[in-house]
Amino acid sequence: MPDTPPDAVECPHCGEPFHDERLRDLHRGLEHYDGLDDAERDAFEEAYLAENADLRSFRLRALAVLVMLYFGFLMVYAVVTL
Repeated sequence: MPDTPPDAVECPHCGEPFHDERLRDLHRGLEHYDGLDDAERDAFEEAYLAENADLRSFRLRALAVLVMLYFGFLMVYAVVTL
């Protein structure tokens, strides 16, 4: 197992280290949901929604890059074949 950073946040249930609290909250909600209280479940839900928003943003940016690449190659092809 790689060395854990000194500022790592550990899961209180299994001791697994995480880089930040959001990742720990996601882990706890996915792996230890039955053992969480209401506040911890709320923290998981907030982290889950934030993660979904980040993924949606990444997907849109990746799609935009792919579209730009496609039309860039299309324009290069049009210029080269003239």
